[in-house]
Amino acid sequence: MFTNNPFADLTVFLPPRVMQAYIVLMIFAVPIGTMFDAYHKGSAKFFARRRKKAAAAAQRRLSGMETASLATRTIAEAAVSGEFCKWKRRTSHLLMMYGFLLHVITTIVMVFAYSEAARTPIILPALWDIGALMILVGGFWFFFFLRVNVVYDGHSPFHVGRADLFVGSLIGTAAFALIWHLVQTAGNPTASLIFYGVYVFFTTLLFGSVFWSKFAHMFYKPVVAFQRRVEEANGSSDLPNPAHSRTGRS
Repeated sequence: MFTNNPFADLTVFLPPRVMQAYIVLMIFAVPIGTMFDAYHKGSAKFFARRRKKAAAAAQRRLSGMETASLATRTIAEAAVSGEFCKWKRRTSHLLMMYGFLLHVITTIVMVFAYSEAARTPIILPALWDIGALMILVGGFWFFFFLRVNVVYDGHSPFHVGRADLFVGSLIGTAAFALIWHLVQTAGNPTASLIFYGVYVFFTTLLFGSVFWSKFAHMFYKPVVAFQRRVEEANGSSDLPNPAHSRTGRS
């Protein structure tokens, strides 16, 4: 199961260019959906006003080196989900984030570089499956045990809403990727095509629903975090000092 390229076998039914065109469309769907989301919610306009206000209230101008340092720290924080204080939520998000990146990157490589190749490096399909497994572990952990409405509001763990669209479609994509790969390896062409269709459905839902889901938040959070760091550094922040800072001075 972990040694064959699942997309190479599809070339019997689908030309590689069709799969490649689909991936390109899904990639473009993310920024387009994010821009529509920012426009619809007024996030871009609000953020622009916020930056203008902060620039006017700044007590000092940051150098290019300082700005680069703040950007680096923001990226480092995002890379380890530093916005989450509790290790359970952080671990869940890290599993989903890096599992998603691993799954997507290996998908792109196998479809664009090895869809017609006689032999795909074994490491690629193995990493593809591992990425899907990481998504499932982190996703199910979050979905059934860490969601706010489940933990604090007493809802059934099976209760879903619009806020769960991103995690739900992500879990569906990973789950049916593994099922499709397993069925394909078992040598059942009909069942393989059926599960491939379901996999494509959840993948399309994941990337095509950016406007309605929380997918766009992955881009908002680092931007907001960076702006907050800039405001704290140039003295324009209107937020109260953190509690630990006050404690340190007392």
